[in-house]
Amino acid sequence: MDSLAPLLQRIAEALERLTPPPPGPVRLEGADAFVWQPASTGGGVLHPVRAVSRTDIALLQGIDRAKTILLENTLRFAAGFPANNAMLWGARGMGKSSLVKAVHAAANTATPGALALIEIQREDIATLPALLALLRGTERRILVFCDDLSFEREDSDYKALKSVLDGGIEGRPANVLFYATSNRRHLMPRDMIDNERATAISPGEATEEKVSLSDRFGLWLGFHGCDQATYLAMVEAYAAERHLGIAAEDLRAQASEWSVTRGARSGRVAWQFIEDLAGREGHRTRSTLP
Repeated sequence: MDSLAPLLQRIAEALERLTPPPPGPVRLEGADAFVWQPASTGGGVLHPVRAVSRTDIALLQGIDRAKTILLENTLRFAAGFPANNAMLWGARGMGKSSLVKAVHAAANTATPGALALIEIQREDIATLPALLALLRGTERRILVFCDDLSFEREDSDYKALKSVLDGGIEGRPANVLFYATSNRRHLMPRDMIDNERATAISPGEATEEKVSLSDRFGLWLGFHGCDQATYLAMVEAYAAERHLGIAAEDLRAQASEWSVTRGARSGRVAWQFIEDLAGREGHRTRSTLP
């Protein structure tokens, strides 16, 4: 056995060298936005984003109530006061994700550097506890943002999200809020909830299990399809921001024809029309779509 001791010692030292060092305290200086990149071996890194792709809050039309509520909630949080997690749900292309990025920018305009925005991808939701563990103890206020959040029939990641939002032993860090957008009010397809109700021994309990995730969000902000007047107001605001030299009557006529060919009216459709028009007019891209 004594002859094996040096060999075992060398093996132990080699394994120690191969083991990655424990992560140091997370640093959120130098940028106002980050993308969470989890590692397959556990943990992860925050990749800084130097320029966030966003639309100015003044350009977001037809969502005044949601804009006011989310902006007030975000400003309170950035100032160090209690605030609620927020779910922005509803019609596609109506500015849900654009509003989250816009209120983040507005908060940092009011108090520079007060608020960091961290984007987590839908497929990485299971690593949210690891991200919050990394952020726990940091002083900077943080918005964790997941765009287009939803869950399918065989997906159990929603349980991890429920735990970290409200209900786990550690709970959500006081300096972290979670904002999410979704086309689904309860984040799950209607047939998934109905199927649970139909097959469960206690249908009410099964349904409660599925929809209780959305209860973790103190703010529910609904986004609905816009009418013709709101759609044209969006087009006119984008055209003014881009300084497009086109008569108002001609602008509205072309925008209306564009929406008919798309079969929809929304902020995204309005922006896509402006991109097409700006290209035909020889203007360069300056903003981002909703």
